[in-house]
Amino acid sequence: MKLSNLPPLNPKLPNLGSLWMLVAALGFAIMGALVKVGAQKFSGGELVFYRSIFGLLVIWLYIAANKLPLATPVMYKQMSRALVGFASLVLFFYAIAHLPLATAITLNYTSPLFLAVFTPFLLHEKPKKTLFISLIIGFFGVSLLLKPSFNSADWLAGSLGLLSGVGAALAYVHVKQLGKANEPDWRTVFYFTLISTIGAGLWMLFASFHQVEWQDLPVLLGLGLSATIAQLAMTRAYRTGNTLVVASLAYVTVLLASLFGVIWWQEHLSFDAWIAIALIILSGVISIRATP
Repeated sequence: MKLSNLPPLNPKLPNLGSLWMLVAALGFAIMGALVKVGAQKFSGGELVFYRSIFGLLVIWLYIAANKLPLATPVMYKQMSRALVGFASLVLFFYAIAHLPLATAITLNYTSPLFLAVFTPFLLHEKPKKTLFISLIIGFFGVSLLLKPSFNSADWLAGSLGLLSGVGAALAYVHVKQLGKANEPDWRTVFYFTLISTIGAGLWMLFASFHQVEWQDLPVLLGLGLSATIAQLAMTRAYRTGNTLVVASLAYVTVLLASLFGVIWWQEHLSFDAWIAIALIILSGVISIRATP
Protein backbone atom coordinates (compact mmCIF):
# COMPACT_ATOMS: atom_id res chain seq x y z
CA MET A 1 0.00 0.00 0.00
CA LYS A 2 1.29 3.45 -0.87
CA LEU A 3 1.94 5.86 1.97
CA SER A 4 -0.23 8.46 0.24
CA ASN A 5 -3.21 6.09 0.58
CA LEU A 6 -2.82 5.63 4.32
CA PRO A 7 -5.46 7.30 6.50
CA PRO A 8 -4.38 10.07 8.90
CA LEU A 9 -3.09 8.90 12.26
CA ASN A 10 -6.00 10.50 14.05
CA PRO A 11 -8.61 12.23 11.90
CA LYS A 12 -10.27 13.63 15.04
CA LEU A 13 -7.23 15.76 15.97
CA PRO A 14 -8.00 19.50 15.88
CA ASN A 15 -6.49 21.76 13.27
CA LEU A 16 -3.34 22.94 15.06
CA GLY A 17 -2.94 25.83 12.63
CA SER A 18 -5.63 27.66 14.58
CA LEU A 19 -3.37 27.70 17.65
CA TRP A 20 -1.18 30.32 15.95
CA MET A 21 -3.90 32.75 17.06
CA LEU A 22 -2.76 32.21 20.65
CA VAL A 23 0.69 33.47 19.64
CA ALA A 24 -0.98 36.43 17.95
CA ALA A 25 -3.13 37.10 21.03
CA LEU A 26 -0.03 37.18 23.24
CA GLY A 27 1.71 39.50 20.76
CA PHE A 28 -1.22 41.91 20.60
CA ALA A 29 -1.56 41.94 24.40
CA ILE A 30 2.16 42.71 24.78
CA MET A 31 1.80 45.43 22.13
CA GLY A 32 -1.06 46.99 24.10
CA ALA A 33 0.97 46.89 27.32
CA LEU A 34 3.96 48.54 25.61
CA VAL A 35 1.69 51.22 24.13
CA LYS A 36 0.52 52.00 27.65
CA VAL A 37 4.12 52.20 28.85
CA GLY A 38 5.20 54.33 25.88
CA ALA A 39 2.22 56.68 26.28
CA GLN A 40 3.79 58.01 29.48
CA LYS A 41 6.21 59.91 27.21
CA PHE A 42 5.11 59.67 23.57
CA SER A 43 1.90 60.77 21.87
CA GLY A 44 -0.43 58.34 20.09
CA GLY A 45 0.82 59.55 16.70
CA GLU A 46 4.44 58.88 17.68
CA LEU A 47 3.62 55.38 18.90
CA VAL A 48 1.73 54.61 15.70
CA PHE A 49 4.78 55.81 13.73
CA TYR A 50 7.24 53.59 15.59
CA ARG A 51 4.88 50.62 15.43
CA SER A 52 4.24 51.11 11.70
CA ILE A 53 7.77 51.83 10.48
CA PHE A 54 9.02 48.57 12.02
CA GLY A 55 6.33 46.60 10.18
CA LEU A 56 6.99 48.55 6.98
CA LEU A 57 10.69 47.63 7.02
CA VAL A 58 9.88 43.95 7.61
CA ILE A 59 7.32 43.70 4.80
CA TRP A 60 9.52 45.75 2.43
CA LEU A 61 12.45 43.39 2.99
CA TYR A 62 10.14 40.45 2.23
CA ILE A 63 8.89 42.11 -0.97
CA ALA A 64 12.41 43.06 -2.09
CA ALA A 65 13.82 39.59 -1.37
CA ASN A 66 11.08 37.93 -3.44
CA LYS A 67 10.96 40.68 -6.12
CA LEU A 68 7.20 41.06 -5.74
CA PRO A 69 5.27 43.74 -7.68
CA LEU A 70 3.62 46.60 -5.81
CA ALA A 71 1.53 47.82 -8.76
CA THR A 72 -2.17 47.11 -8.29
CA PRO A 73 -5.34 47.76 -10.34
CA VAL A 74 -7.25 48.57 -7.13
CA MET A 75 -5.00 51.26 -5.67
CA TYR A 76 -8.02 53.33 -4.59
CA LYS A 77 -9.30 50.43 -2.48
CA GLN A 78 -5.83 49.84 -1.01
CA MET A 79 -5.54 53.51 -0.04
CA SER A 80 -9.04 53.50 1.42
CA ARG A 81 -8.29 50.44 3.53
CA ALA A 82 -4.96 51.90 4.67
CA LEU A 83 -6.50 55.23 5.72
CA VAL A 84 -9.31 53.54 7.65
CA GLY A 85 -6.83 51.23 9.34
CA PHE A 86 -4.55 54.14 10.23
CA ALA A 87 -7.40 56.11 11.80
CA SER A 88 -8.54 53.05 13.76
CA LEU A 89 -4.99 52.43 15.03
CA VAL A 90 -4.61 56.03 16.26
CA LEU A 91 -7.95 55.86 18.11
CA PHE A 92 -7.04 52.47 19.58
CA PHE A 93 -3.68 53.70 20.91
CA TYR A 94 -5.35 56.77 22.44
CA ALA A 95 -7.87 54.55 24.23
CA ILE A 96 -5.08 52.30 25.57
CA ALA A 97 -3.25 55.32 26.95
CA HIS A 98 -6.28 56.66 28.84
CA LEU A 99 -8.26 53.57 29.87
CA PRO A 100 -7.54 50.31 31.69
CA LEU A 101 -5.83 48.01 29.20
CA ALA A 102 -8.58 45.36 29.24
CA THR A 103 -11.29 48.01 28.68
CA ALA A 104 -9.50 49.62 25.72
CA ILE A 105 -8.84 46.30 23.99
CA THR A 106 -12.39 45.09 24.63
CA LEU A 107 -13.81 48.23 22.98
CA ASN A 108 -11.58 47.67 19.95
CA TYR A 109 -12.74 44.05 19.82
CA THR A 110 -16.34 45.18 19.25
CA SER A 111 -15.37 45.13 15.56
CA PRO A 112 -17.25 41.83 14.85
CA LEU A 113 -20.46 43.53 16.01
CA PHE A 114 -20.00 46.43 13.63
CA LEU A 115 -18.89 44.04 10.92
CA ALA A 116 -22.22 42.26 11.35
CA VAL A 117 -23.97 45.62 10.87
CA PHE A 118 -21.97 46.54 7.77
CA THR A 119 -22.05 43.14 6.06
CA PRO A 120 -25.56 43.37 4.49
CA PHE A 121 -24.91 46.88 3.15
CA LEU A 122 -21.27 46.80 2.05
CA LEU A 123 -20.74 43.13 1.20
CA HIS A 124 -24.35 42.34 0.20
CA GLU A 125 -24.37 39.16 2.28
CA LYS A 126 -27.56 38.17 4.08
CA PRO A 127 -26.93 37.79 7.84
CA LYS A 128 -28.34 35.03 9.98
CA LYS A 129 -30.98 35.78 12.60
CA THR A 130 -28.56 34.97 15.40
CA LEU A 131 -26.61 38.08 14.45
CA PHE A 132 -29.37 40.25 15.85
CA ILE A 133 -29.10 38.39 19.17
CA SER A 134 -25.35 39.02 19.23
CA LEU A 135 -25.87 42.71 18.48
CA ILE A 136 -28.30 43.10 21.38
CA ILE A 137 -25.93 41.30 23.77
CA GLY A 138 -22.92 43.22 22.49
CA PHE A 139 -24.35 46.69 22.69
CA PHE A 140 -25.77 45.97 26.14
CA GLY A 141 -22.25 44.99 27.15
CA VAL A 142 -20.84 48.19 25.64
CA SER A 143 -23.38 50.37 27.46
CA LEU A 144 -22.57 48.57 30.71
CA LEU A 145 -18.83 49.03 30.15
CA LEU A 146 -19.27 52.74 29.36
CA LYS A 147 -21.62 53.34 32.24
CA PRO A 148 -22.40 56.91 33.36
CA SER A 149 -20.15 56.57 36.40
CA PHE A 150 -17.19 57.13 34.06
CA ASN A 151 -15.85 60.68 34.27
CA SER A 152 -15.72 62.92 31.20
CA ALA A 153 -12.13 61.93 30.32
CA ASP A 154 -13.07 58.24 30.39
CA TRP A 155 -16.10 58.94 28.21
CA LEU A 156 -13.92 60.58 25.56
CA ALA A 157 -11.38 57.75 25.59
CA GLY A 158 -14.17 55.15 25.69
CA SER A 159 -15.97 56.73 22.74
CA LEU A 160 -12.76 56.86 20.72
CA GLY A 161 -12.01 53.25 21.67
CA LEU A 162 -15.44 52.26 20.41
CA LEU A 163 -14.81 54.20 17.19
CA SER A 164 -11.60 52.20 16.77
CA GLY A 165 -13.79 49.09 16.72
CA VAL A 166 -15.92 50.68 13.98
CA GLY A 167 -12.75 51.49 12.03
CA ALA A 168 -11.42 47.96 12.45
CA ALA A 169 -14.71 46.55 11.12
CA LEU A 170 -14.53 48.82 8.07
CA ALA A 171 -10.92 47.75 7.55
CA TYR A 172 -12.02 44.08 7.59
CA VAL A 173 -14.67 44.87 4.97
CA HIS A 174 -11.98 46.44 2.78
CA VAL A 175 -9.70 43.45 3.28
CA LYS A 176 -12.47 41.08 2.21
CA GLN A 177 -13.16 43.20 -0.88
CA LEU A 178 -9.45 43.22 -1.69
CA GLY A 179 -9.42 39.44 -1.30
CA LYS A 180 -12.23 39.15 -3.83
CA ALA A 181 -10.09 41.27 -6.16
CA ASN A 182 -7.26 38.70 -5.72
CA GLU A 183 -4.99 41.17 -3.92
CA PRO A 184 -2.26 39.32 -1.95
CA ASP A 185 -2.03 39.86 1.80
CA TRP A 186 1.55 41.15 1.70
CA ARG A 187 0.58 44.00 -0.64
CA THR A 188 -2.30 45.05 1.59
CA VAL A 189 -0.04 44.98 4.66
CA PHE A 190 2.60 47.01 2.79
CA TYR A 191 0.24 49.84 1.85
CA PHE A 192 -1.33 49.85 5.31
CA THR A 193 2.03 50.20 7.07
CA LEU A 194 3.21 52.72 4.45
CA ILE A 195 0.22 55.02 4.91
CA SER A 196 0.34 54.62 8.69
CA THR A 197 4.05 55.53 8.74
CA ILE A 198 3.53 58.58 6.48
CA GLY A 199 0.40 59.72 8.31
CA ALA A 200 1.95 59.38 11.76
CA GLY A 201 5.17 61.00 10.49
CA LEU A 202 3.23 64.05 9.29
CA TRP A 203 1.43 64.12 12.63
CA MET A 204 4.81 64.29 14.37
CA LEU A 205 5.89 67.23 12.18
CA PHE A 206 2.96 69.38 13.26
CA ALA A 207 2.64 68.18 16.86
CA SER A 208 5.03 68.05 19.78
CA PHE A 209 7.92 65.68 19.17
CA HIS A 210 9.63 63.81 21.99
CA GLN A 211 13.26 62.92 21.46
CA VAL A 212 14.01 59.19 21.57
CA GLU A 213 16.60 58.29 24.18
CA TRP A 214 18.45 55.04 24.70
CA GLN A 215 16.17 53.90 27.53
CA ASP A 216 13.17 54.27 25.19
CA LEU A 217 14.50 51.81 22.60
CA PRO A 218 13.41 48.58 24.36
CA VAL A 219 9.82 49.83 24.55
CA LEU A 220 9.68 51.11 20.96
CA LEU A 221 11.48 48.10 19.45
CA GLY A 222 9.35 45.76 21.55
CA LEU A 223 6.23 47.55 20.32
CA GLY A 224 7.19 47.10 16.68
CA LEU A 225 8.42 43.53 17.14
CA SER A 226 5.38 42.31 19.11
CA ALA A 227 2.96 43.92 16.64
CA THR A 228 4.77 42.40 13.64
CA ILE A 229 4.98 38.92 15.18
CA ALA A 230 1.31 39.11 16.15
CA GLN A 231 0.34 40.16 12.61
CA LEU A 232 2.33 37.32 11.05
CA ALA A 233 0.96 34.75 13.52
CA MET A 234 -2.60 35.93 12.92
CA THR A 235 -2.13 35.71 9.16
CA ARG A 236 -0.78 32.17 9.48
CA ALA A 237 -3.64 31.20 11.81
CA TYR A 238 -6.29 32.38 9.34
CA ARG A 239 -4.43 30.76 6.43
CA THR A 240 -3.87 27.33 8.03
CA GLY A 241 -6.55 27.09 10.73
CA ASN A 242 -10.30 27.01 11.06
CA THR A 243 -11.62 30.53 10.54
CA LEU A 244 -14.28 30.35 13.25
CA VAL A 245 -11.88 28.87 15.80
CA VAL A 246 -9.23 31.46 14.99
CA ALA A 247 -11.65 34.38 15.25
CA SER A 248 -12.94 33.09 18.58
CA LEU A 249 -9.41 32.56 19.96
CA ALA A 250 -8.65 36.21 19.16
CA TYR A 251 -10.54 37.15 22.34
CA VAL A 252 -7.76 35.56 24.38
CA THR A 253 -6.08 38.96 23.82
CA VAL A 254 -8.66 40.53 26.16
CA LEU A 255 -7.94 38.00 28.91
CA LEU A 256 -4.16 38.42 28.59
CA ALA A 257 -4.51 42.21 28.57
CA SER A 258 -6.60 41.97 31.74
CA LEU A 259 -3.85 39.92 33.38
CA PHE A 260 -1.15 42.41 32.32
CA GLY A 261 -3.25 45.30 33.65
CA VAL A 262 -3.63 43.65 37.04
CA ILE A 263 0.07 42.71 37.33
CA TRP A 264 1.73 45.93 36.13
CA TRP A 265 -0.80 48.70 36.78
CA GLN A 266 -2.93 47.17 39.56
CA GLU A 267 -6.00 47.75 37.39
CA HIS A 268 -8.90 46.19 39.26
CA LEU A 269 -12.09 46.41 37.25
CA SER A 270 -15.48 46.37 38.94
CA PHE A 271 -17.69 43.29 38.82
CA ASP A 272 -20.09 44.87 36.32
CA ALA A 273 -17.13 45.79 34.09
CA TRP A 274 -16.11 42.12 33.99
CA ILE A 275 -19.72 41.19 33.18
CA ALA A 276 -19.67 43.75 30.36
CA ILE A 277 -16.40 42.35 28.97
CA ALA A 278 -17.83 38.81 29.11
CA LEU A 279 -20.98 39.95 27.25
CA ILE A 280 -18.94 41.66 24.54
CA ILE A 281 -16.77 38.56 24.08
CA LEU A 282 -19.87 36.34 23.95
CA SER A 283 -21.56 38.57 21.40
CA GLY A 284 -18.39 38.73 19.33
CA VAL A 285 -18.08 34.94 19.20
CA ILE A 286 -21.79 34.60 18.26
CA SER A 287 -21.49 37.21 15.52
CA ILE A 288 -18.34 35.57 14.15
CA ARG A 289 -20.09 32.23 13.90
CA ALA A 290 -23.22 33.77 12.36
CA THR A 291 -21.50 35.99 9.77
CA PRO A 292 -21.30 34.46 6.26
